Amino acid sequence: MKLSLAIKFNLVFVAIFAIGLTATGFVADRVLQQQALEETRHDADVLTSAAAAMQNYTAQHITPLLATQIKYSFVPESVPAYSAIEMLGTLKSAFPNFSYKSTMLNPTNPRDRPTDWEAQVIARLHDRPELKEMTGQRPGPGGESLLFLARPSRITDAACMQCHSTPSAAPPTMLDKYGPANGFGWTMNEVIGAEFVSVPMSESISRGHAVWRSFMAALSAVFAVVLIALNVMVHFLVTRRLQALSKAADAVSLGKLNEVELPSGGSDEITSLAVSFERMRTSLVAAFEILEEPNH
Repeated sequence: MKLSLAIKFNLVFVAIFAIGLTATGFVADRVLQQQALEETRHDADVLTSAAAAMQNYTAQHITPLLATQIKYSFVPESVPAYSAIEMLGTLKSAFPNFSYKSTMLNPTNPRDRPTDWEAQVIARLHDRPELKEMTGQRPGPGGESLLFLARPSRITDAACMQCHSTPSAAPPTMLDKYGPANGFGWTMNEVIGAEFVSVPMSESISRGHAVWRSFMAALSAVFAVVLIALNVMVHFLVTRRLQALSKAADAVSLGKLNEVELPSGGSDEITSLAVSFERMRTSLVAAFEILEEPNH
């Protein structure tokens, strides 16, 4: 099959662009997905920092105020982890897929008992004390992918052992509320649980996909404009001038030496070829004139 120079040029250009577009799209997708993961991780860090700030505030300002009240009735709000859970629980109305949970393997409050997968994470944090945190992905209630961030919980304040060493040392009001069976036997500086933050990844991933589609559409549009511009340029600078040379060669081959019109102007290779062709035509005309003289 005979293909013109323009078609060959377009086929090569389209092939090169297809390879480049595929490679660029793959790299851009990986970069945007990594950015989405980092954005989700940032959201998890913010939520964890908010929980830590609430626990510190409760320990420094609320618990001392309720130190006398605990003799008459146990107030859960005096527990830093409880306050953090309650405070961040109010975010669920606006952000239903965001969650914070402070879990213990042997909790005082039964609601702080870990699920199976949370217990596995706590066990790993316990077995590897050097780990400051763990991250991973898990399916949410609706099948949505969630990023979780887990940080180990340790007893570092000796004052906490009053409520968690033995039932006999605990405040009677706490025993009245939760009983003597749970939340005791904790050990100083040992991993006894973990704080879990879960953040949805769908929004960040969706934004990444939207950016990727816009980027690829813009890149394709640039390709189309460049292809059109190059075709116009090739037509005027190469194809049309080569067609003129081809017609001139046909005319010379038919003996129409005086009817040849060659492209002029410019200083590129095609112009040099036209100049050489013109010298050849002039030489042929001169040769024919000599042959046609009477003496020959």
